[in-house]
Amino acid sequence: MMNPRILANFYIALEAVIANKVRSLLTALGIIFGVAAVIAMLAIGNGAQQEILEQIKLVGVNNIIIEPIVEQTEEQVSGGSAEREKKKFSPGIRMLDAKSIAEIPGVVNISPEIILDTYIVNNGIRRSAKLVGVEPEYFEVTNFNLREGKLFSELQLETGAPVCIIGRGVQTKFFSTENPIGKKIKCGNQWLEVIGVLEERIVSENSKSKLGIRDFNMDVYTPVQTMLVRYKNRDKITTSSLNGGGGGLRFFSIVQEEGASNTSSSGNTNYHQIDKLIVQVENSEKLSSTAEIISRMLERRHFGVIDYEITIPELLLKQQQRTQNIFNIVLGAIAGISLLVGGIGIMNIMLASVMERIKEIGLRLSIGAQKEDIVLQFLFEAVMISVTGGLIGVILGIILASLVSRFGDFPTIISFSSIIISFGVAASVGLIFGIAPARRAASQDPITSLRYE
Repeated sequence: MMNPRILANFYIALEAVIANKVRSLLTALGIIFGVAAVIAMLAIGNGAQQEILEQIKLVGVNNIIIEPIVEQTEEQVSGGSAEREKKKFSPGIRMLDAKSIAEIPGVVNISPEIILDTYIVNNGIRRSAKLVGVEPEYFEVTNFNLREGKLFSELQLETGAPVCIIGRGVQTKFFSTENPIGKKIKCGNQWLEVIGVLEERIVSENSKSKLGIRDFNMDVYTPVQTMLVRYKNRDKITTSSLNGGGGGLRFFSIVQEEGASNTSSSGNTNYHQIDKLIVQVENSEKLSSTAEIISRMLERRHFGVIDYEITIPELLLKQQQRTQNIFNIVLGAIAGISLLVGGIGIMNIMLASVMERIKEIGLRLSIGAQKEDIVLQFLFEAVMISVTGGLIGVILGIILASLVSRFGDFPTIISFSSIIISFGVAASVGLIFGIAPARRAASQDPITSLRYE
């Protein structure tokens, strides 16, 4: 049971706070805004961290992405004027490049992609979609999981069998009332047998815009050999290629004469056999060095023509994460300053309260109150103001975080630890900054205090 003297001092402090409600509320404003800022800041920071982790999961761990550049132009200036050099040939990004990259030490998996914009037809429903030619490693490097069915077999890969794995959205749209496994679906001009369905993958609008990620749930995946044999193979030389239709011989003018048209002989025709190449490295420490080796290898294999782009999404996202951490530290420092200012405000008001109540202090001391009672009374007042401010600040912080998430289109995650930390700091601030005024009140001489005007 609580000591009666402590309880009596608590009631006296409570009466004093209630008697000066407006002043107590104004005193607690610094604590209120400080706690609210801490909770909202940590919620925004947690949301940003979670989104970055989700983005890393979307692009895969330790991945290097190689994408083709269909058209490129370079100029070399000598003596103040452009000089024309010999045209250079590039075979584009091909399956042979993928095989060479796979032999680099530290490369765990390599996944080529060939993407075709097409349409899906089934049960009288037609919808545009992307047909993606991949190998089984694709699902590992991009963290895709099968919902049902199985991956491509070695025989299906070697023979270019007409099989496919569909996204969850395709299943919902075309096979809403039946099991799609073993059924056939028409992609373009070919009928493909469905052998698997992927789990649904939710991609936020923010991730789509930042990472250029599409809606995977409406994609259809087929073996890369099936794509090359049954749909398209840009590395194949045809009569139209030799006649200038693109796809066979590719030439680039490294330098153009002044006033010449900024177009290559192949125009805007995509001559790359592969639309995307994902290289998974053993660990993140080797990402930069492996990317440098890949860049030099491709430059040599493409005869000096830089018709590709190499990106490391994880490093870019980690840089974004470091930037977010710095932002969180800055916000935390601002919130901490607000709490400090709030604590100083409490001490200032409590010191003023001591001067106002010197007669009351002298009267309590003269009728038998101990100095410890006076210290407890003023400490209770300071702590009550800070705790009340902390509670209001917690509610305000949760509301602010919810408003940011709702109207700012920015994810926020409110953690229980942030509430406990901010509330604990608020209570501690009241206790620490209330000690000096409490001691000053207890040090008053009873006789002098009773005569104070």
